[in-house]
Amino acid sequence: MSSTELPSLLTATASPKASAVRVAPGERLRSVRLPGITLSVRSRPPAREGLPPAVYVHGLGGSSQNWSALMPLVDGLVDSEALDLPGFGDSPPPDDGDYSVTGHARAVIRYLDSAGRGPVHLFGNSLGGAITTRVAALRPDLVRTLTLVSPALPELRVQRTAVPTAMLALPGMSALFTRFTKGWSAEQRVRGVTALCYGDPGRVTEEGFRNAVEEMERRLQLPYMWDALTRSARGIVDAYTLGGQHSLWRQAERVLAPTLLVYGRRDQLVGYRMAQRAARSFRDSRLVSLPDAGHVAMMEYPEAVAAAFRELLADTGKSSGGADQVSVSVPVGSGRRGWDLDADSASAAASAATSASASTSGSTSASATVSSARAAASSAGSDSAPGDGSSEGGPVGDGGSAGVDGGESVAEEPPKGSPGVGS
Repeated sequence: MSSTELPSLLTATASPKASAVRVAPGERLRSVRLPGITLSVRSRPPAREGLPPAVYVHGLGGSSQNWSALMPLVDGLVDSEALDLPGFGDSPPPDDGDYSVTGHARAVIRYLDSAGRGPVHLFGNSLGGAITTRVAALRPDLVRTLTLVSPALPELRVQRTAVPTAMLALPGMSALFTRFTKGWSAEQRVRGVTALCYGDPGRVTEEGFRNAVEEMERRLQLPYMWDALTRSARGIVDAYTLGGQHSLWRQAERVLAPTLLVYGRRDQLVGYRMAQRAARSFRDSRLVSLPDAGHVAMMEYPEAVAAAFRELLADTGKSSGGADQVSVSVPVGSGRRGWDLDADSASAAASAATSASASTSGSTSASATVSSARAAASSAGSDSAPGDGSSEGGPVGDGGSAGVDGGESVAEEPPKGSPGVGS
């Protein structure tokens, strides 16, 4: 869907550099040119040779920095790479201006095909969860396991706090919002985003907040930022309205890879009540409930997410079949981390910006209840053959405790605070 209300915004691949993108200790940032897109890829040197590859996909308004807290915790398990989706982070917009879920999925598939490292352990948060679900359904040959943190799968009853995000997709709304927030400082925007995406904004450090403000200022200077955000928001709404074989829920049922689902009870963007449906839809699923987490659990509680992923690997390494239920208590360290986040829309942040505060005191702990539920796979096999990316959702394949309710740069010095912020 084209964006007609933002004619002045740059949609070409030119990517002016307002400032350098922050790179965390041990990370590398490189640019990969592919047909129609250029992707910025954040990686860490593998702990040893021969580790299986892992690829991480951020959500709406986020970037590869959203995974910087999690990646070091799984260094000995996987060889990690996090992508900046086209138009986000340090990746320029796609040549064709396609920000649909299918368009983003195509970009991920092109990268995986070009890298030749599949199958990979695929991670996705929010919009990235919808994208990676589609990738796993259409190209099972590329996916070893699937880990979804608050995946943006269709909800009939959207939370009130998520309504502004959906409204961003309406014609004219982005221009209206940019006029309304013209006088907002980067600090105000970051506080609003933090209040929207974190279960506890107090986990943000002072230095992390300053780094996030710097990243926000950098993004605001990119002339295509709002265009990428608006069109991607429309892509989510469009994906929510699709039925039949193109439905994301239908595609979730067709995912063959063992799937880890992570939901936060304080998520203001993806309803926690959807956790049960997701656990039923993915045929080989395990569900982790984090009672104090918000929308970006891999940033708030990376230790808990890493522990659940280790459990997934240990579980899938066993040959025993059948359904089981496993409850595991995962302690989370009390130290607060630097941060970056998926803003799933600066528009949604508007509702919280005036009252949010990034407190720097206190510490938290959480326990995760891990429910392992394997659905029988006898009902259906995947319609799409491995290697065919065009059978669904458009042509993609070209080149405490809680149960369930319902070019290359290298960091030479450790950056202080957080790696950045999603807007």
